[in-house]
Amino acid sequence: MVTIAQRIEALRMQKALSRPALAVALGLPRMSIEKFETGRQTPTQEQQVKLAQYFGVSLAYLRGEADDPAGADSWLSGNVADEPAPRPVPKAAPRPAAQVVQSSGGGGDGAVFSALLKSKSFQDMVRSTVLEVLRSPEGQQLLAKAVRKELGK
Repeated sequence: MVTIAQRIEALRMQKALSRPALAVALGLPRMSIEKFETGRQTPTQEQQVKLAQYFGVSLAYLRGEADDPAGADSWLSGNVADEPAPRPVPKAAPRPAAQVVQSSGGGGDGAVFSALLKSKSFQDMVRSTVLEVLRSPEGQQLLAKAVRKELGK
């Protein structure tokens, strides 16, 4: 599994930036990037959002939870979390969950859930659980909230 420390270092190296230069670009203390990359300190949620926005990647990718920088293999999180989006995503037609799972890729450099997401039994279990939750009163409230949000755009 790729750690957030490894991901930050790799992204910084791709941009050919020094640690102090990245800290200045993000408005962080000079030694903060070194601490993040060595694992001596974990960035706060706000700092993670800044890093993800700066590098143009999803929070899940930055944290090492996904292999896809755009966040396509974090299909399960969707809009449920109240976490700020790291960057705007172009609107696309919604796809059924099964298609998203099948196209979520993988890759092998360490996403924890890549193999699990591809498992047919896991997909079936998630599908039945989601449908059960959506049929509940709480699920109906979530659906109504999502519809209101979409209609308000």
